Amino acid sequence: MNAKVDQFLNRAEQWKQEFEALRATVVACGLDEDFKWGQPCYTWNKANIVLIHGFKDYCALLFFKGALLDNSSGLLTQQTDNVQSARQMRFSTTTEIIALKQQIKSCIFEAIEVEKAGLKVVLKKTEDFEVAEEFRQKMEALPALKIAFEALTPGRQRAYLFHFLAAKQAKTRAARVEKYIPQILNGKGLND
Repeated sequence: MNAKVDQFLNRAEQWKQEFEALRATVVACGLDEDFKWGQPCYTWNKANIVLIHGFKDYCALLFFKGALLDNSSGLLTQQTDNVQSARQMRFSTTTEIIALKQQIKSCIFEAIEVEKAGLKVVLKKTEDFEVAEEFRQKMEALPALKIAFEALTPGRQRAYLFHFLAAKQAKTRAARVEKYIPQILNGKGLND
């Protein structure tokens, strides 16, 4: 048991009982307990397997390579369309966690086997993501913008692509592109 996880649980105002039930189930699978990204994280041979975290409407186990796990039970959820590798198993009550204990353990053991086998999730490349037409036009009109954008790290590129596409109206997409042109030209990411 990790002292930082103990502190996390002691401070938890929401999902405390659920977190404790999840912790007991995960630890029983023989994983090492750590504390990463402000959350209880469980590893096998120093590789991240699963993380416990909470949200407003649910708490969850986040399987880092969940996309490679069997989801015939339908328990694993892709948080958003942009999440490529991780999958969540969501819960809203301790009773639910207890009822699904064997399925949770099976999923954890499968995740360990995926790690032992050295399997990797094949991630989409940045160039495989959709580009907002308004941004595409600006890059064609301003070659320096295209060069600066391509010099950004793939994660920064994706952040811009997702941000621009998230706007439903062309007017809003165009305004977002205009707003961030100076930042891109200065080699900065969306949140830098």
